[in-house]
Amino acid sequence: MNQYEIRADYDSQSIVVYQAYQKAIALPALQNNRFVPPFSFSRMTWIKPSFLWLMERSNWGLKSDQEMILAIRITRQGWEEALSQAVLTSPDPRVYRSSDDWDIQFKNALVHVQWDPERTVRGKSLPAKSIQIGLSRHIIEQYVNNWTIEIRNYTPLVRKIYALLQEGQEAKAKNFLPKERIYPLDLAIARRIGLD
Repeated sequence: MNQYEIRADYDSQSIVVYQAYQKAIALPALQNNRFVPPFSFSRMTWIKPSFLWLMERSNWGLKSDQEMILAIRITRQGWEEALSQAVLTSPDPRVYRSSDDWDIQFKNALVHVQWDPERTVRGKSLPAKSIQIGLSRHIIEQYVNNWTIEIRNYTPLVRKIYALLQEGQEAKAKNFLPKERIYPLDLAIARRIGLD
């Protein structure tokens, strides 16, 4: 397993990313199949292709204001457009000539990329790093209006998996996890985001 890799549920045209929201935002998004107010178009929103990373972050949808788990299917073209404009959240010397070079790019970035430890079904950190992408207010409208294909409510699935884990049925719980595999990327984009 490489230290950095994008693992995702994807097909030839699209990729699934996950977000956790309160009902006030999630329910209108599901009804309209796109994000609508009170979803904020004026602040950064973070999307993650790793289901288990979001489960750790949201505590399986039990954290306040993160009780609904949404699976957003977006175009691969949009996903890769975001990555092609991304700047890492720290000055990785493999990617940037200097801290000053990174600082200038970061201040003007439309998209942020952060690498965090991937998680097991029990929430333990793995050596592999999982990607999350921050979309700034300058690019959120493209995410909402041009890239989003479908928004699905994964909350019942999350509850089911969590209940199985609580019952000690880890093997059975794993059968319900979304199928994620390594996402192939153009070399130039891969280098830009620090992908091995």
